[in-house]
Amino acid sequence: MNAVVLSLDAELAWGYHDLPTVPDHVESARTSWSRLLALFDEYNVPATWAVVGHLFLNSCDGEHAGHATLTDDWFARDPGGVAERSPLWFGDGIVDTIADAKANHEIGCHTFSHVEFGDERTTREVAVDETRASLEIADDAGHSLESFVFPRNNVGHRDVLAAYGFTCYRGTRPELWYDGGRFKSLAKVIDLTVSKTGPPLIEPEVDEYGLVNVPASMFLFGYEGRVRTMTKSVWDDPLIRASKRGIDRAADASDGIFHLWMHPNNFTEERDFERLRVVLEHLAKRRDEARLQVRTMGSVAAEIKGTDPATKRTPIGPR
Repeated sequence: MNAVVLSLDAELAWGYHDLPTVPDHVESARTSWSRLLALFDEYNVPATWAVVGHLFLNSCDGEHAGHATLTDDWFARDPGGVAERSPLWFGDGIVDTIADAKANHEIGCHTFSHVEFGDERTTREVAVDETRASLEIADDAGHSLESFVFPRNNVGHRDVLAAYGFTCYRGTRPELWYDGGRFKSLAKVIDLTVSKTGPPLIEPEVDEYGLVNVPASMFLFGYEGRVRTMTKSVWDDPLIRASKRGIDRAADASDGIFHLWMHPNNFTEERDFERLRVVLEHLAKRRDEARLQVRTMGSVAAEIKGTDPATKRTPIGPR
């Protein structure tokens, strides 16, 4: 399978609620979300949008009594009330804009309240409640979830996902030559700016629970601030170059997938949107040359497992 997969961790303020502060740029997250959908429509590129389950709600009490949590104050920042007063904590129709877009996007799951499933504090009870709540709320809103993205890429409790009918998840990217090295940050800069090896292609595999692991190849961000500005003054944006190399490798290889991921919250400046625009333009060109496909995580899993995603619906409970 020669393909490119794009996935987004769509979480608004929920991505930061367990951290000391919620950054100011989250205030523009809903605008960024809408602009991204417009960009994907412009190039007719579908993506897997892994949405935090709470964003399917238009209102709540802010307490979620009976929902197992990592800590007693886990929902302390949840303002409760209605979406109109707290738009960064509720969907208020924003999830429907994904389904209504021209590009044939997939809506996936990013847990109910951005819980790291691989955290040692995350019990099976917590994983079950997070999974069940997401599926039930999405089902009430008319959406079926089959793909799963682990918050902060912290993989865990895959048996729970299998029990609740998920078909696939985004696994961690393959290990690269600079991982684990003493000078990892410097080596990463060299890899992006000088090396021509390109990001890795991945091969989806069925794990021991029957789930298809669709690992990440590359994060579109993580190389920002002064370092990004300094290198761009000498070379082109290194992450654009790396993304193009990944796309070209997928187009020219005998088999392999380039899986690029990002958050809507990453898009805080005009140059961030321009970065994605250039990548999508290159992707559309290679696609239109009939050299590769653009797939969602769910469609990749369906092909690997030989099922039709259009006829499958996620059960709301263990099998």
